[in-house]
Amino acid sequence: MSFYQLNPTSPVTVIGKGDGYAVAVIDYGQEHNLIWVTALNDSAEVWCAPNPLVRMKGNWTMGRERPGSVALKGSAPERTNTPTAQ
Repeated sequence: MSFYQLNPTSPVTVIGKGDGYAVAVIDYGQEHNLIWVTALNDSAEVWCAPNPLVRMKGNWTMGRERPGSVALKGSAPERTNTPTAQ
C-alpha cells in the first residue's frame, strides 16, 4: 500500500458527489483501483473515491474539454482563437 500526497492539489469531479480537490492518492496494488482522497467544495466533506468515479476538471487553457460523462451545472464558454480585449 502506498499513500501519495498531491502538492499542489488537483481539481476533480467525483461522479455522484460533486466538484472538489484531490489531496492524496492511495494505491493498494495492481488488483485494486486507485483511491482518490478528495475534499468536496459544496459540503466540505472528505471522501475516498475509487478511480472509476473520479474525473479531471476541464482546463480551457490546456485545451482539455470537460468530460461528457459528468453532469455539469453549467456550460463552459465556447473556445475561440481570437484574443479578448482588455
